[in-house]
Amino acid sequence: MITAEDFYKVTCAIVPLYFAMLVAYASVKWCKIFTPEQCSGINRFVAVFAVPVLSFHFISQNNPYQMDTKFILADTFSKLLVLALLSLWAIFFKAGGLDWLITLFSLANLPNTLVMGIPLLKAMYGDFTQSLMVQVVVLQCIIWYTLLLFLFEYRAATLLIQTQFPGPTAAAITKFEIDDDVISLDGRNPLCTESETDDHGRIRVRIRRSTSSVPGSSALSSSMGLTPRPSNLSNAEIFSINTPHHANHDFTLGHGDVAFGYRSASPQFSTGYASSDAYSLQPTPRASTFNEMDTTTVATTANTPVWGRSPVAGKFSQQPSPAFSGVRMVWESPVKCESGDQIQQGRKEVGEKEISFRDCTKIPMPEEADTKAAATNQEMPSALVMLRLILIMVGRKLSRNPNTYSSVLGLVWSLISFKWDVGMPNLVKYSIKIISDAGLGMAMFSLGLFMALQPRIIACGTKRATMGMGIRFICGPLLMSAASVATGLRGVKLHAAIVQAALPQGIVPFVFAREYGLHPDILSTGVIFGMLVSLPVTLLYYILLGLY
Repeated sequence: MITAEDFYKVTCAIVPLYFAMLVAYASVKWCKIFTPEQCSGINRFVAVFAVPVLSFHFISQNNPYQMDTKFILADTFSKLLVLALLSLWAIFFKAGGLDWLITLFSLANLPNTLVMGIPLLKAMYGDFTQSLMVQVVVLQCIIWYTLLLFLFEYRAATLLIQTQFPGPTAAAITKFEIDDDVISLDGRNPLCTESETDDHGRIRVRIRRSTSSVPGSSALSSSMGLTPRPSNLSNAEIFSINTPHHANHDFTLGHGDVAFGYRSASPQFSTGYASSDAYSLQPTPRASTFNEMDTTTVATTANTPVWGRSPVAGKFSQQPSPAFSGVRMVWESPVKCESGDQIQQGRKEVGEKEISFRDCTKIPMPEEADTKAAATNQEMPSALVMLRLILIMVGRKLSRNPNTYSSVLGLVWSLISFKWDVGMPNLVKYSIKIISDAGLGMAMFSLGLFMALQPRIIACGTKRATMGMGIRFICGPLLMSAASVATGLRGVKLHAAIVQAALPQGIVPFVFAREYGLHPDILSTGVIFGMLVSLPVTLLYYILLGLY
């Protein structure tokens, strides 16, 4: 039976957390103390320093050799159960799909255990729950967030292939080569795919950022004296080039399809890279009036040639020249014309090989991609090729996440510390403690800033918000209780498992959803509105379970 003293103790643990959140909310929403740029800096500090150090602090203090097997099994079984049910729904029901599987899995299974769970459960059921929550946090960071990231990257790779290689073409892809500066396929940065087909019909695809430089382009650009400037054409860039007086030029610039021919005796153009390498440079903003040019043919002086539309945005043709004898190059990429039609994808033929330079634009990442309809006539590369692509992207994404390092280092230190009874040096211990002590309050403060910067608390509409809250606070705890009972969990640990499942939505799934453009409004509502709903819900579960 819960006494008034127990209830007061829990209230004392909850109110400070919400106080920090409400102070941050008021400072932005009403007092206008922080600007959005300043909020971004605070959130950056929390994401890079406060939360990772807080995570390391808790994980390094947890004894991994005394983990509660039943509790871990119950938590794992509940998540696998949700994943299995959602997979069956996505396969056999028309309303299902990979998009909703990812979103509903995040809502049902991934609560804010580190920030909200540890102090709340510790006040409700005692100090032993801190170890249980830390075990859940370790599994979330190392296993479940990685699985979630894998699903997001798989979805992004599928959309990329459907966009760039529709129909049966994708089945012939045997290898993906990803440039080092491509961190993710999330679609936030424009990506370009270049495909090369050999004599046997096998396709090798290179994925790069449309603004990345290819080898030798920097030397080429410096020798040519390129000064890029963006135009008011969509995804187009104009370059001015100062070339030697002895160079021979022949230029043709059309209003619709832009053609460019170049003849030069200069030795720098005998490299293996086409002149289109110049379009890889970062532009220096300058105004352009290209659209206002009504002339169909522009004659240039010998010293100031003009390059037309970029091959990554429009049709670009280079005529045969002595420097490229026997080579025919044609760039065409899908560009919206005035009629709304798409220009067909072009190709560059070199010897017996065929290389396609496809659209270098943002990969579309709709909130609800009709993957089932697109998959009707869509073939995909082999499972090993897809797996290699996704694992590379997931590895790069994780390698740039501070929480990955804090979780792994904390786990490694705890294994060493509790195995050989090695204590952390006080110099290191107190250096970590001074940041971790501020981590919890700063994390809640950051949540308040996030809430204040959103245009609406309920961003996805009443219907979807109700659905999300039902999954978060009813379905999640019910499935967790079923999994806990099935694994033999009883007593206070069973109560702690159920209350933990009713915590508000975790912030990491929302960050992923925003990056990949998949239902960010639903996850945003889960974080913001969930913080408000979770206060009475967790107290209600605590009281009801106390009567049991």
